[in-house]
Amino acid sequence: MTAPPGRPADAPRGSDGTRTGTVTVSVVGSTGSIGTQTLDVVAQDPERYRVVALGAQRSVDALVEQALTVRPKVVAIGDPSLAGELARRLPAGTEVLAGPDGLAAIATEADVVVNGVVGFAGLSVTLAALEAGRRLALANKESIIAGAPVVASVRDTPGAELLPVDSEHCAVHQCLRSGRRADVARLLLTASGGPFRGRKADELADVGVDEALAHPTWSMGPKITVDSSTLMNKGLEVIEAHELFGVPYDDIDVIVHPQSVVHSMVEFVDGAVVAQLSLPDMRLPIGYALAYPARLASPFGAIDWSELSVLEFEPPDRATFPCLDLAYRAGRAGDLAPAWLNAANEVAVEAFLAGRIAWPAIADVVADTLDRYDAGSPGSGRTVDDVLDADATARGLAATVVAQWSAR
Repeated sequence: MTAPPGRPADAPRGSDGTRTGTVTVSVVGSTGSIGTQTLDVVAQDPERYRVVALGAQRSVDALVEQALTVRPKVVAIGDPSLAGELARRLPAGTEVLAGPDGLAAIATEADVVVNGVVGFAGLSVTLAALEAGRRLALANKESIIAGAPVVASVRDTPGAELLPVDSEHCAVHQCLRSGRRADVARLLLTASGGPFRGRKADELADVGVDEALAHPTWSMGPKITVDSSTLMNKGLEVIEAHELFGVPYDDIDVIVHPQSVVHSMVEFVDGAVVAQLSLPDMRLPIGYALAYPARLASPFGAIDWSELSVLEFEPPDRATFPCLDLAYRAGRAGDLAPAWLNAANEVAVEAFLAGRIAWPAIADVVADTLDRYDAGSPGSGRTVDDVLDADATARGLAATVVAQWSAR
């Protein structure tokens, strides 16, 4: 197999589509939660998987430690001012790239690209991987949500594959393998309910950052953990499910499941429901994306059925957690509305983490910003610049709204 110029040869595949031989892996956002767990998965089978590229935004110390362990060919740092320090501390012969373009460049270096970048900044990585015909193990939901109009245009690149690393979408992907798409009645995305499940709006007026970050079942970064506390994370996942699987919004439901053992379900037209169950462990969806259509030999999240006694389900409290319906609203509006939603939410969450607004104001900032959304020209033929402009405009408006809420 000969690779196109500038593109590494893909690992050969067997008759069932499974990659044979050594599979090369590029980890972008390697020092975050998804990145570190990806390296853990790879370490379970070093003869099967080899990390050839690492990238992070600013965490030089952690990036150097990882590079000294896995010995990649290329290391990228998002902050160009740190490139010199990084280069001095890496082994001779290691190529160093810098800036957003550097992070995007390493998305073309391997058979599988894991995008664990946090927030909208992951869009360039997503586009680069798909445009290069790579398999993208996507943990950066914001890029496919905010960038849906442009991501859709590159998903058909020969060789490109998109495997979701979110536990919920990975679960849906697995469940869909049991039936025909034409027979799908609805998707059921499960939500833990976050740290504030069961509490009402008047009980949440003065909750602090530490409380919002105290997730009951998952260990995640601050931004996504706050999103879980507002149910915005689940709202974003509804949009992501629509984009990934082409299911209408009216056929995507959310159900709260505090044990986080049932990661999502697919209901078929005959009433049968197929679910994917495992204990909470992000290494399972990471490994699924690396090995698909095969499965890893190392089990992650295996259930001890003698210990599992209760599985609870309840509808989400949409009045207390309005971010869920804001996401449905933006998703149904389509075009660049999800980009506005995502940008406003990132600004609001950052302001909450910095102590500038109260937790309930996160939803207020998003709602006020979304109210000002103007679709402008039709969505066909959207470019990356259109998405970037929408993101910048929404962030500017959201910052103004944050200032108004901070003054109250």
